Amino acid sequence: MRRFLFVLLAFIATISVAQAREVYILNNSWRLFFKEENSSDNARFVNLPHTWNTDALSEGGSLRQTTAYYRRTLFVPSQWQGKRLFLRFGGVMSVADVFVNGGYVGNHKGGRTAFTFEITDKVQYGSENTLLVEVSNAYRSDVLPTSSEMNNYGGIYRDVELIITGQTTVSPLFYGSEGVIVVPTKVNTESVEGNISVALTSKREQSCEVTLDIVSPDGYVAVTKTVKAKCDGKLLNIPFAVSHPELWSTFRPSLYRVDVMVGADTVSVTTGFRRIEVSPEQLLQLNGKRLAVRGVNLCHDNVRRGNALTEADYVADIKAINDLGANAVRSVEGPHAQTLYDICDREGMLAWIDLPLVQSPFLSDMAYYNSPDFESNGKQQLQEIIYQNIHHPSVAMWGVFSLLRGRSAELISYVKELNSLAKKIDPSRLTVACSNQDGDINFITDLIVWQQSVGWNKGDVEDLKLWQSALRSSWSHLRQGVCYGEGGTKGHYNEELISRTSSQHRIPESWQTRFHEGYVSRIDNTLFWGVWLNTMFDFGAVRHPGGFRNSGLVSFDHSQNKDAYYLYRTLWNRTSPTLHIVGKNREVRMRNRQVIKVYCSQGVPTLTINGENVNMRNCSQGIFVTDSLTMSGFNTVIATTPNLRDSTTFTIGNYLKRR
Repeated sequence: MRRFLFVLLAFIATISVAQAREVYILNNSWRLFFKEENSSDNARFVNLPHTWNTDALSEGGSLRQTTAYYRRTLFVPSQWQGKRLFLRFGGVMSVADVFVNGGYVGNHKGGRTAFTFEITDKVQYGSENTLLVEVSNAYRSDVLPTSSEMNNYGGIYRDVELIITGQTTVSPLFYGSEGVIVVPTKVNTESVEGNISVALTSKREQSCEVTLDIVSPDGYVAVTKTVKAKCDGKLLNIPFAVSHPELWSTFRPSLYRVDVMVGADTVSVTTGFRRIEVSPEQLLQLNGKRLAVRGVNLCHDNVRRGNALTEADYVADIKAINDLGANAVRSVEGPHAQTLYDICDREGMLAWIDLPLVQSPFLSDMAYYNSPDFESNGKQQLQEIIYQNIHHPSVAMWGVFSLLRGRSAELISYVKELNSLAKKIDPSRLTVACSNQDGDINFITDLIVWQQSVGWNKGDVEDLKLWQSALRSSWSHLRQGVCYGEGGTKGHYNEELISRTSSQHRIPESWQTRFHEGYVSRIDNTLFWGVWLNTMFDFGAVRHPGGFRNSGLVSFDHSQNKDAYYLYRTLWNRTSPTLHIVGKNREVRMRNRQVIKVYCSQGVPTLTINGENVNMRNCSQGIFVTDSLTMSGFNTVIATTPNLRDSTTFTIGNYLKRR
């Protein structure tokens, strides 16, 4: 049996055994039980990625915040003696304590960053070993975020890896990263210059030889260097220069590979070179050219799996975001799995990654605690976020805070510390924050994004003109973007536009549509470096009535596009045309007077109602409407362009819909 397990491990190794480093995925054959059960006798068999909060995904479900144990056995063959063994966790929500054979290995606080522990001295060779992970998803005042409207799903919800290396190796322990830190300092079409830092660790040698190769997109080795290094726990800095580089951009995402070899041990990371800066007009530039950012906020779950997302989930989400025509994603309240940024690298999509220093809309929440433990955890998570994602060219900016309401001197000082830390680690990227408040806190990061929702809970969407005029006259020196988006329940309509309140669960989709239409027709794109939509998908939020937040352009199951989705597809997607009848799921309408609205990116659409042509007028870019029409009974509406067709049927009043 043991021989079979060893052969199986060798078969699933993700790196050839001819190299010193081997990586095994440990996602299968875990057993889960809860602390309050007092016994593991009835432990459930689970595979990773996993969350115990699938009940929270049903309407009105509850979020179980508790402590649970994940346990499995691991056979360690005697042939591994003399090797070093590491456990790497891609993500545990949100506090983890790890044990091997009953011996304590370490603790990690923070649910959305990876972490690694060495277990070499804890295992028994030639026998079975027991891995135990204690996981808690309870809110704590010393772990960010302390204030959130998103579900804090509990569990080991990303991959677990066993890494086997020689005695001298590129360290897997450096803030949960690959141990290879790529920081360009000068980027243009003539050359790229920068530094590659390598984290080294050895239990045997005091020094070692390190070879660095930078492989160009066509497979040519553009740079090769070999240096002698001390294994003293400090980062080894290797300067590099690449002549006439292929720059990474949103339309040509050229990628390089960095190979670092220490003896037979090899670590490879994919990277790219690009320059992101702000123009004198306070607009964003990529490689010296204006880039109008069209971004979406991306949360961390879907209705099928909670936060235990797979590569297929990320592929489908990015496909939908690409179809919308967006060119940027924001990882709200912390990073997604590395898989997402790998896809963004290949697809040419920008990314903004938040630190989870965030304030929820619930007034009772405290987002900041003036305590050493809280502040230390924020700095730890920020360093993990940056070091784990710094090699991704798609990652354009580090988010420092979001929607903080406090204005205390202690909070301002802490935000300044975080911003300085991010700039010190990575001077090649911009820092950013999302704000809905006035005050000094808005002048700390390189970029600021306003999320005011003017015209929803207060005022009217027409007030956007006054607000933007005030920004231009008094604050045009700020590098500012805008973020907006409010709720709308897919398929729920109300023909009356009445006062909106955030406490309502089933906010009509038609209200959300009107809100977005009001913004797109009034936003001044010369004032803002970017527009961010909040959010791409509905997300789980048991603190809200119904168990989810319906602010997405797409439903919680990620399959049903709302009308607002097609509005932005019409305006943003420049490769595939759009034709969409607004509100076409309204099968029964009570009023005889109707206005038919169509989104179209190919000129004026042709519209027929019950076989009769009806004139349409362009009321805003991509938005076409009829005059008010008197209708009754059963109606068939068809919109066409030379190569597209959309249709709907509905009844007026109490008429029964035909089958």
